[in-house]
Amino acid sequence: MKTPAKSTSVKTVAAEIFPRLGLKASNAGVFAGEWFGAGPVIEKHSPIDGTLLGRVTTATPGDVGRTIGTAERAFRVWRDVPAPKRGEVVRRLGDALRVHQRDLGRLVTLETGKILAEGEGEVREMIDICDLATGLSRQLHGLTIASERPGHRLMEQWHPLGVVGIISAFNFPVAVWAWNSALAAVCGDATVWKPSEKTPLTAIAGIKLAERVCRECGVDPAIFSLACGDGATAGEPLVADHRIALVSATGSTRMGRRVAEVVARRLGRSLLELGGNNAVLVTPSADLKLAVRAILFGAVGTAGQRCTTTRRLIVHESIVTKLTRMLEEAWAQVRIGNPLEPATLMGPLIDYSAVEAYVSAIDATKKHGGRVLAGGKRLAGADFANGLYVTPCLLEGENTWSVVQHETFAPILYVMTYRTLDEAIALQNGVPQGLSSAIFTNDVREAEIFLSARGGDCGIANVNLGTSGAEIGGAFGGEKDTGGGRESGSDAWKNYMRRQTNTVNYSKELPLAQGISFAGS
Repeated sequence: MKTPAKSTSVKTVAAEIFPRLGLKASNAGVFAGEWFGAGPVIEKHSPIDGTLLGRVTTATPGDVGRTIGTAERAFRVWRDVPAPKRGEVVRRLGDALRVHQRDLGRLVTLETGKILAEGEGEVREMIDICDLATGLSRQLHGLTIASERPGHRLMEQWHPLGVVGIISAFNFPVAVWAWNSALAAVCGDATVWKPSEKTPLTAIAGIKLAERVCRECGVDPAIFSLACGDGATAGEPLVADHRIALVSATGSTRMGRRVAEVVARRLGRSLLELGGNNAVLVTPSADLKLAVRAILFGAVGTAGQRCTTTRRLIVHESIVTKLTRMLEEAWAQVRIGNPLEPATLMGPLIDYSAVEAYVSAIDATKKHGGRVLAGGKRLAGADFANGLYVTPCLLEGENTWSVVQHETFAPILYVMTYRTLDEAIALQNGVPQGLSSAIFTNDVREAEIFLSARGGDCGIANVNLGTSGAEIGGAFGGEKDTGGGRESGSDAWKNYMRRQTNTVNYSKELPLAQGISFAGS
């Protein structure tokens, strides 16, 4: 483990970027065409060194209701705007993000502890989804279907859905909003965003950019609304409100179950992106150097706080000793410290509860008989005085252990072995979650089996690359306890619209379908 030299000051960076992003020492955390908020005040401290970044006044349940009402009124106007014109607004939002990519990326780092490359990379994702959505605005295609009745045309078309509620997690504090809101906007919907209470400032900065773009385009900015707050005061009212046509929720499986229950009770729609317990399979024919690089980023990137983080490593018994030795060497080279320093590869965990989960998982593994192979310690000293820094942990594990079956949102990687490919696939699939998986092999048969119907059961399955780093062009999401939702590319836009089937009779007759004869018709 390496530590960086003298750190860049959080306070200095915040003072530089806050004015350009429209942030102040105290900020209203609710937006519905105007900024307000009458709920409790959040004090946001940076996980980097504990510096107070700012205060945010959150939403009351009444504020949430007001925000939804304003968004609903904005939707009724926005739905009548031609889709290519809606796409132009989203294109302008992408342009604004390009201008502010560095500042917003550094704010992501300040508020989450992500390294600089990942902070700016997240904003790049926002830009990319705006580009994708802009092109999509001219491709919201329906179908023309052959009718069984003469003189009839059968077709389907897609209409705007309504107000979309977006609930996002701290680890991607703006990208998930963009995935949802860019597509929803070109589809003709308005959105109300409930960000994580751990990352309110990044959310406010993102909405301020969207507000400015909307005002410049002469569009009601309430199509992009915001309600900061915790689950009880902001999340629950949002999820329960019948005016929210779709709730897109990203977070833990526990949270997703709650959202699914509440939304289903009112027969609404939900799109769930929940936990992952992702595995990499490494076969005897694998390029081990390539595998090590992918495993390192997958396990250590974002300090293990991604839903696509690599959490299980399933290695053929013939190469496990060699690969483990290579990983131990790689783990020792990870530079941990202030993520504002370009040389840093891993910053802090988000808060003390995350550190406690990390420690508890390692202790539980040891009680099962697992052995720590590398890392697994909290860091002390002046550079780590706030107690949120740990070393990534590589340790032995068994798939059946409860701690392995569980997703621990921390940089912990369990190593286990297999003998046959069928056994390896069974291990990969033998957890409740089903988000991302990968295999490293130079055997085409192994690769194709892994991607086949009897292979990995995840929504994302990769060959010779890791579990993290999905592109926005493909649909993102998973199966089983991961929730079944799909966001971003492919045909994920259909989540944000309602399908309508139309039949037009241009004949002078009235034939019935299925050849039914009915007296009087």
